[in-house]
This record gives sequence, structure tokens and C-alpha cells, in this order.
Amino acid sequence: MMFLTNHAGRAGMEPCRTVLAAGGSALDAVEQGARAVEADTSVKSVGRGGYPKLSGEVECDAAIMNGTTLEAGAVGALRDYLHAVSVARAVMEKLPHVMLAGPGAERFAAEIGAERAEMLTKEMKEKQAAWVHKYVPEAERARWPDVPLARHAWTAGNELEAGGTVVFLAKDAKGDVAAATSTSGWARGYPGRLGDSPIIGAGLYADTRFGAAGCTHIGEMTIRAATSRSAVLYLKQGMRVAEACREAMADLGALRGGFLGNVVVHAIDFYGNPCVVANKDLGEQSAWFCWSEGMAEPELRAAEVVPFRGPE
Repeated sequence: MMFLTNHAGRAGMEPCRTVLAAGGSALDAVEQGARAVEADTSVKSVGRGGYPKLSGEVECDAAIMNGTTLEAGAVGALRDYLHAVSVARAVMEKLPHVMLAGPGAERFAAEIGAERAEMLTKEMKEKQAAWVHKYVPEAERARWPDVPLARHAWTAGNELEAGGTVVFLAKDAKGDVAAATSTSGWARGYPGRLGDSPIIGAGLYADTRFGAAGCTHIGEMTIRAATSRSAVLYLKQGMRVAEACREAMADLGALRGGFLGNVVVHAIDFYGNPCVVANKDLGEQSAWFCWSEGMAEPELRAAEVVPFRGPE
């Protein structure tokens, strides 16, 4: 049994490990790991304390996938609920659907009695006000955010402040694999923006027969390339986990146009071997933790740097 999480997952490592060490399921482990991060206000890209959209509201996205059944659940643009990952799991278990977004996701969260919370912290209110004062013309401030927002989304994109997303991948004592992601998304993105985190096959994918993968950073790119699904398919083709990650990263080199930038790909294979690759050295933003049975503590590792290569 083992788990892998990215640098944002520190707060969730012990809950995740506790579930696995007690013989619990990989699905429970990744959910508990993500829940702890969602409640940690020191993480500025996930859950409570995350950056708001241009509208000033925190919108959370999350997904979870059972690698044994290939069942999955996701929510997007969820406001006012603390644990988006648990709402995503409830979508998987209680509905015939895979994804709910916006008001529908909030209605469902209320139906299941999910925990409500004020997601915008005092710190983020102050940061948002300072940003508006710096970048928004005085004539628009009195009506903010009821003004055209598209150009402001590009301004925010050119100064991204958060690495966005927590990823948990796990294999339990039975050999089952699961994955979970959670994020408050692009700092000051356009309201309603969904990245890759709630998109099955882009932000995460799990298949117990082969392994699991999850991505962070520019989700617009990994949506276009179906990066997490691609990494697992490369495992299916017989590649080792490092090779699969490199190939999934290389696929991104074919992208032209749109918003391009940093991506980090995380993966484990059926045996629990982990690998993380980034397209550039992002320091702590691409660091990751891995724990397996017999280890006293999770081990901090650096991502392998694999720059994009264009079409050959």
C-alpha cells in the first residue's frame, strides 16, 4: 500500500496514511487526504482560503475516481461548501451522473447535508481588494464586478499566484487504486471557469489494472491533451511509470494557441511505483511526497524536469 501527493498535500498526508495503515480503501484514503487540505487555510489554491474568482467568490472543483470499478464523481464551481471532494464522491455514489456544476452542485450539496462554510477568508478579501485597486480602472471600481471581465481574466492569467490543486493517488492493501483532486482554481479566473481538476481523464484518472495519474497547474492544457488518461494508457501499453509520464508530458508539446504554461504530471503504476514530471523546474511547486508500507514518514522528492517537445 502507498500514496503519492503533490506539495499542496502536506496537511492530508497523515489522514491518508492512517486510512491505508488501518486496512482502509484507497478511495477512502484519497478522500480523507483531500478533505484535510480543503480545510487548511494555509493552502492558497484549495478549498477554504483559496483565491477567489474575479467576482470575489471562491469556486471549488473536485473529483474522485475508483480505479477498480472506473466509477467517478466530480463537482465544478461549487460555492459555500467546505469539502468539494466529498460532494464529488456523493455524486458518484448517489446519482446516475458523473459531474455537477454551479447551482446544481450546490443544490445537491444541500440535499446531502454537506458542510457549509465561509470560503473567502479575511486575507483573501484584502488581497482581492488590493488587486482590484491596482488593476481595475477607477471608473469601473464602483460597479465591480458588474463590468466586462474578459480582459481582466487575461491580466490575472499573466500573474498567476497559486499553483492550483491537490492530488492524491493511492493503492491499498487489497491492491485497489484510487485518485482524488481538489482545487479553488485559477486565481481571479473568470467566474465559472473549470480547469482540469474535475474533468475525468484530464485532471485525474485511475484504473486498478494499470495505475493512476493526476495533474496540476495549467488545466486548460491537460484538458486539451487528456493528460491523465494518456498517462494511464501509456502504462497499459507496457511503459514503465517514468516513461508514461514523459510521454504524457511530451504530448503537451503539440499544443498550439490558447494559454500555455506550466504542467506537472503525477502517476503511480499497478505496483505502486511513483513518478512526477514537470515541464520546468518549479521548485516547491513541483515537489511531491510519497509514502509506502514500511516507511516511517512520507518522503519528499523533486519532480523530474521534462521540457515540452513539439511535433516531430
